[in-house]
Amino acid sequence: MTVHHHYWQGEFIGDEEAGRRLADLPAAVEDALAAVLETETVLAACDALATALRDPAHPVHARLAAHLPEGEDPAVLVELGGLLGRRELTRKLRRELGSATPGRLNRADPRETVYEAWAPVGLVAHIAPGNAATVAPLSIVEGLLAGNVNVLKTSSADTLLTQHLMAELAALDPSGALAARIVVLRFPSSRQEWLRLMCAPADAVAVWGGEGAVEGVAAHVPAGCRLVEWGHRISFAYLTVDAWSDAGTLDALAGDVCRYEQQACSSPQVVYLDTEDEDEVFAFAERFAAVLATRPPAVAAAAAGAPDPAEDAELTTTELMARLEEHLGLTRVFAAPDGSWRVMADTRSPLTASPLHRSVWVKPLPRKRLIATLRPMRRYLQTAGLAGSPADIAELSRTTLAAGVTRVTPVGAMLESYAGEPHDGVYALQRYSRRVAVQADPARFATTACLDDLARPVVLPRPAGPLLGKEDVQEPGRQLARADAELYFHSGGSTGAPALSVFTYDDYDTQMHAAARGLLAAGYDPVGDRTANLFYCGGMYGSFISFFSVLERLGGVQLPLSAGPDHRATAQAVIDLGADTLFGMPSYLWQLLHAEADALRAYGGLRKVFYGGEHFTEEQQRTLRDGFGIDVVRSITYGSTDLGPLGYQCTESSGGVHHLHADLHTMEILDPAEDRPVAPGETGRLVFTTHARRGQQLGRYVIGDLGREIPGRCPCGRHAPRFELRGRTGDVMRVATYFLNHRRFLELAGERGGHRGELQVRLDGTDARERLTVRVERAAATDPERLREVFLAGYPELRSAVTEEGLLDLVVEAVDGASLDRSPTSGKLLAVVDARR
Repeated sequence: MTVHHHYWQGEFIGDEEAGRRLADLPAAVEDALAAVLETETVLAACDALATALRDPAHPVHARLAAHLPEGEDPAVLVELGGLLGRRELTRKLRRELGSATPGRLNRADPRETVYEAWAPVGLVAHIAPGNAATVAPLSIVEGLLAGNVNVLKTSSADTLLTQHLMAELAALDPSGALAARIVVLRFPSSRQEWLRLMCAPADAVAVWGGEGAVEGVAAHVPAGCRLVEWGHRISFAYLTVDAWSDAGTLDALAGDVCRYEQQACSSPQVVYLDTEDEDEVFAFAERFAAVLATRPPAVAAAAAGAPDPAEDAELTTTELMARLEEHLGLTRVFAAPDGSWRVMADTRSPLTASPLHRSVWVKPLPRKRLIATLRPMRRYLQTAGLAGSPADIAELSRTTLAAGVTRVTPVGAMLESYAGEPHDGVYALQRYSRRVAVQADPARFATTACLDDLARPVVLPRPAGPLLGKEDVQEPGRQLARADAELYFHSGGSTGAPALSVFTYDDYDTQMHAAARGLLAAGYDPVGDRTANLFYCGGMYGSFISFFSVLERLGGVQLPLSAGPDHRATAQAVIDLGADTLFGMPSYLWQLLHAEADALRAYGGLRKVFYGGEHFTEEQQRTLRDGFGIDVVRSITYGSTDLGPLGYQCTESSGGVHHLHADLHTMEILDPAEDRPVAPGETGRLVFTTHARRGQQLGRYVIGDLGREIPGRCPCGRHAPRFELRGRTGDVMRVATYFLNHRRFLELAGERGGHRGELQVRLDGTDARERLTVRVERAAATDPERLREVFLAGYPELRSAVTEEGLLDLVVEAVDGASLDRSPTSGKLLAVVDARR
């Protein structure tokens, strides 16, 4: 059977076909780059692959284990899975490119219409090393995270692990976008024509290896192409006198030496002592040799870490030369009888490379000569493992960094790393990216926060799995690891007891930036508007805190007043400090404006109201415009405590119409009773899947709201889907055998009854029948009897229950706004109060 050694954009091919396709590589790259690769597509596929790799019983793990190099521990796949999870890759994106969606053209400064993003360089050619099984696939993943097309060369002696691992990754992306960006070839470096064809169209060439490997590839790198060298580096440990006298330090140092048999660039090859005393150097070397002698034997000779004949020769030569110099008083050698380790003390300070395999130089280097001694080797320096007092560590960190070191760790942790750590002094993702900018006309783009919204729709992975309700989310949320539960919020409790939601700070930051972009779309001006933040605060309720954060990210002027009972003091602060924009709950803002109507009308400075949590009716909005001179009345966001911001209004939206935050969520509209989509334009349950959460995975969450899709593209030009809110499932009441909707009462009161105030429905049980009481705000000056007639005339089901079947008593009563039932946490008006239980 013919073995196809090459993986090309989704299929395995042989040499002849690979050669033909290499000749057409530029065209293949252009076709792939014409389609957008969403960062979420990469994250979702990598996270799914990581889950499979971490489970030795998973079929994917078993298939890939068959392609590991001989003697390689399958645990390396578990380790690789730990690096490919969403948490690690999202952290890497944030550290290196500043955002989990770095490719979107968002405003660099919300107060300016200048848009910046990280764009792919285009094609990245990766030349992988032959001695590290996981380097090649991780290098491709880095290229994918930056949005590039990737062509990778493995050694002709390598197994097909990388090819099959990339095939498994691509298979987890049904869109095919990942497969289109991955090519893995296996051929020897002597095949120079293939190497030339690989590099000729590249925009960046990443080379893993020593100087010889880099020079061999550099000859094929075209002018203007970015050469990214991941070459061999030298690391060392540096110990102060207090540290080298401590047995714990020697044990930690031995761990760094023996782990991976010094094969990692971060393994210590030299141990420097902060001294000029040669006797101290020799004494330390003898003590350290005794510690190395207690360590378990090195890996078996057949394993990858064992020295080959050439390395054996180098080990022997280095040790013999050091022993010869003992006669000159320059060195002293301490070695295992079987040659499994050696410590070579040397009185000369200049850095000397070790032959590895537990071979360590020990040298004197007083800190005053540290820069002068190490700087000549700055191109090769990587990690300095330091041991000393906190003051020593602070001083020596600065000194070693000045000498050319790119990485400082404690002794004992030289081979440890963290997600997003710079490699050899640079961030890989930045080397595979370009920083791009677009300047736009401020007048025409004042409400555009992201240029991509006008260019194309966001396509995220299709939701899958069962529907989730609040309880399905709440209990797992309480069990989250501490690392994923950094910020706690309570819901407002308007539809039941307040529920607890948890976030990571990264997730919270992502959501606040999204809400800020939505607020710009709604017409908020961070340069000109002066905002009074009048949301409720306290009791772990998130509205005030969240919109404080939103304004902070927008750089807007903010008066953080919060909603309080002293309306006169609040209104006076608004007037004295010149606020022209109000943020808050409709019910609170309505009370404030009417309680202090004379003062606020005389002030005449209010221009905008952005509300959340509830809705202003059309009649209420007319009152704000006609009675208070307010020009803009829009939703500040549509969202929930669990999911964060879900939708936003643009300047073309009104009422309950919102755009979806399509870069964060996907939305389904399902039948009220079944798990199936409704027909286009019909009302159903809103179901959201959140893709941008590091902690909780909220898939197919039934939020409890009803809505319908708005067809067609919005006149504002955005591609994000639009939907109209049609009330909450809890606002639908089963009364006297009928289903009645609070929203219908509200619409009839405003459209036919001219009611401009708040409205609440209360349900009570009596001995004879049920009673439905519509409580309306007395300040709106609406005749209760007139409203009762409107309800009966305009709501056939209600009329049947009341007049035809005699199953229900209907009462309309005017009350003070303050006496309406509200949530004690958020201040929201309770739309329906069911007192029948």
